[in-house]
Amino acid sequence: METFATRGYHHASLAEIAERAGLTQPGLLHHFRSKTALLSGVLELRDDSEMAQLGTERPRGLALLDHLVETVRRNAEREGIVRLYAVLSAESVTEGHPAQDFFRSRYTGLRAMVVEALVEACELGETRADTDVESVANAIIAVMDGLQLQWLLAPESVDMAATTRRTIDALLAGLRTGDRPG
Repeated sequence: METFATRGYHHASLAEIAERAGLTQPGLLHHFRSKTALLSGVLELRDDSEMAQLGTERPRGLALLDHLVETVRRNAEREGIVRLYAVLSAESVTEGHPAQDFFRSRYTGLRAMVVEALVEACELGETRADTDVESVANAIIAVMDGLQLQWLLAPESVDMAATTRRTIDALLAGLRTGDRPG
């Protein structure tokens, strides 16, 4: 994770990764057939750890947005994972990048999860029924990713969790059907 996070996929060498892991390069390749397979394993590990935080059932409605803020708060204590995600997601937009399908799928799934939570919020009476759930979901994800980049460059200047909370509250202002503590 650390090598991919600091060097990116293209500049990370299997020799360096193997050395950091206390393996030989052939030993590393015994466990992961290729650098691409290793990258997939690293990305899956990151997502599996995030999904474990959700437990067996994800929060419904606006409670999922609260969970996202807590995830951002935890991320402020995991610079390596945040850097890995930021570097590899940005690199994945380049033609032929091995993580492109992973990140496309991840964003599709994340958007769907946030949209579903916002639809539930409408159904639960937490927000108005006419909420543009797709736009709100896209904005929440964009803010979270943008804050990660800013935080990586100037951690002392960016409070990711507080700004994420403030942004979610601003996006939902006027959409709530009743008072809800923020």
